[in-house]
Amino acid sequence: MINKLAWDVFRNTGSVDAFLELKNIEEIQRKNMKVDENENNQDKWSSNFGK
Repeated sequence: MINKLAWDVFRNTGSVDAFLELKNIEEIQRKNMKVDENENNQDKWSSNFGK
């Protein structure tokens, strides 16, 4: 979704900086999702450890 938004912004404005900034936002979101996923997996492991 951000890819399409970034491309549309670039196409309409011609601003490479805006395109690159939106691509960076996309990468940050992906990294945050991986961190959240790892935290959830660690919580599940910790809760099952004492059983």
